[in-house]
Amino acid sequence: MAYTVRSAAERRQDIQDNAARLGIDDAFISRLVETFYARVRADRNLGPIFERVVDDWPAHLAKLKDFWASVALNAGRYSGKPMPAHMKLDGVRPEHFGQWLGLFYLTLEEISPSQETADYFMERAERIAQSLQYAYFGRDVFQKI
Repeated sequence: MAYTVRSAAERRQDIQDNAARLGIDDAFISRLVETFYARVRADRNLGPIFERVVDDWPAHLAKLKDFWASVALNAGRYSGKPMPAHMKLDGVRPEHFGQWLGLFYLTLEEISPSQETADYFMERAERIAQSLQYAYFGRDVFQKI
């Protein structure tokens, strides 16, 4: 079996080409983040959790756009540490992760050009949510979302 060695730049280009094929670009990510976090902020369970720690929403949304561009496009613009940042959120319960994912999927259903695009993001969002849930609650409370 032959293996092809590809550079990081080639792998990044493949990811970006696939994302472009799915209609994912900075404008799509911006719309996703803006729409989704407007829903999170309006949610009676999730909104107060975020409002207690986010004091500059425009700056926070810009950081989230960089995060999702790095996740979806391999853009390399996000350099933060999401785990410690999320551990600052007070009042998080296991069921909040399902609510978060539900709002995320609702947003994707509304704005995605295809089901394949929605699936691309949901796969990543589910992994992130599971990692955060595990960090918050460990194995004893960990549940499949």
